[in-house]
Amino acid sequence: MSISIYWFRQDLRLTDNPALRAACAESDQVLFVHVRSDAETQVTSWGFPRWGAHRRGFRDQAVEGLAAAIARRGGVLHTLAGPAETVIADAARAVGAERVFCETIAAPEEVAEIAALRTAGLDVRTVWQSSLLDPRDLPFAIDALPEVFTAFRQGVERADILPPAPLAAPEQLSRVTLPPGLRTSSTGGVEAPAGPSSFPFHLPDFAGAETAALAHLARYFGSAAPGSYKATRNGLTGTAYSTKLSPWLAVGAVSARTVFEALKAHEARWGASEGSYWIWFELLWRDYFRFWSLKHGPRLFRARGLGALGPPGHDPEAFARWRAGETGHAFLDAGLRELAATGYLSNRMRQVVASYLIHDLACDWRAGAAWFESRLIDYDVCSNQGNWLYLAGRGADPRGGRRFNPDKQAADYDPDGAYRRLWGGPIKTTAP
Repeated sequence: MSISIYWFRQDLRLTDNPALRAACAESDQVLFVHVRSDAETQVTSWGFPRWGAHRRGFRDQAVEGLAAAIARRGGVLHTLAGPAETVIADAARAVGAERVFCETIAAPEEVAEIAALRTAGLDVRTVWQSSLLDPRDLPFAIDALPEVFTAFRQGVERADILPPAPLAAPEQLSRVTLPPGLRTSSTGGVEAPAGPSSFPFHLPDFAGAETAALAHLARYFGSAAPGSYKATRNGLTGTAYSTKLSPWLAVGAVSARTVFEALKAHEARWGASEGSYWIWFELLWRDYFRFWSLKHGPRLFRARGLGALGPPGHDPEAFARWRAGETGHAFLDAGLRELAATGYLSNRMRQVVASYLIHDLACDWRAGAAWFESRLIDYDVCSNQGNWLYLAGRGADPRGGRRFNPDKQAADYDPDGAYRRLWGGPIKTTAP
C-alpha cells in the first residue's frame, strides 16, 4: 500500500487543485499536512515581525476552512510547526510515506524548501498550478518572456490562449493520522480590524475559507458589478469598489482558473464589457509576475533588482515615520494607518504610499516590500516583489520607475477629504 503526503502551501483549497488530485490518484492513502514555518515569528532586518497579526489571522481562517472541508470528505488535516524539511520528513517516517506532493512556488525561499526536502531523502513531486495560464502554453519560452507586460499581454491575446477548466474537488479523501508527539500546531484567533476595513475578514462573508471565497465569487459575478469594475477600481474605501478577490487568491482559497470561469459565466449572462475585460487584464498581470519570477528567480530580491541603478539609499527614521503613518502628508498617512489597522489597502493607495517611500523619502524599496509582506492579508511574494521593483524602476517598468504626486493623487481620489478624515487620527493597531 502506497502512502503519500500532500503538503498544502499557498493552495488552501480542494477545488481546482491539480497537485492534490495527482496525489490522490497516484497513492493508496494520503496524509494531508500544512506547515506553520518558524519564519513567521522571525523579526526582519528592518525591525518588525515577518508576519503581522492580520496576515496570520486570515491565513489561519483559510486553514480552518480547509480542515473542515477535508473532514467532511473523511480525511484529516495536520498542521505542523517548524521547518518544512524537518517536520515533513518526520511525518513521512511516522506513516511510512513514499512521496510528497505539493504545488510549485517560484520564489527563492519556497524553492529552497523543496531542495531541502529532497536533500533529506524525500521524493518530492511539485505541480505548477498558481497561475491562470500554464507556462507550457505560452507563445514564448520562459527564458524568452518579454520584460514588459504589454508585450506579454499582446502575445498571449494574439495566440488566443485560454486556461483549462477548473477541476472539481475530490468527493472522498483518505484518513491517515499522525502518532502523538510530532510538532503539531493549532491555528490562532482572529482579531477584528482596528478600524473600518474594506476587507472585514472577521465577518463570515470575508473569512479566509474556500467556502467564503466561492460564495463571494458567486455573488460578485452574479451581479452587474464586473461591468463597472474599471470605473470603480480606484476607490479607496468599502467592500464594493473592486473584486476583493486578492486575499483569497493569495492564500489559495480560490484559484485564478475558478475566477476566470466565473468571469466568463458573467459575460455570457451580462455581456462582455470594458470592466469585465479589465478583470482579465489584471489576472494576466498576476500571471505575468509569476512567470517573471520563474524567469529571474533570486535576481528579483537583489538591492538593485534587474536594473542598472546603484544600490538604493535608506533613511531609517523616515522609514519609521512612514510605517507609523506620521510622514506629515495627510493622504499618505491615512493609507498607512489603514494598512496597519486592517491588513488591507486599496490598489491605488498601495501605489501612492510605495512611490512616496521610494521617490520622496529616498528609502530602500526592500524595506517597503518587507512591510507589505508583514501587514497585508493578501501578500503574494511574486506580485509584491514585482510591483515594488516596478515602482522603483528596477523591474518590469519601461519608463524606469513611477512617481505618484501625492497632492495630485489626493485631489483626484479624495477630493472631499473623506478618506483623510476617516483615517486622520492615530489608530490603535493589534499586536504584531
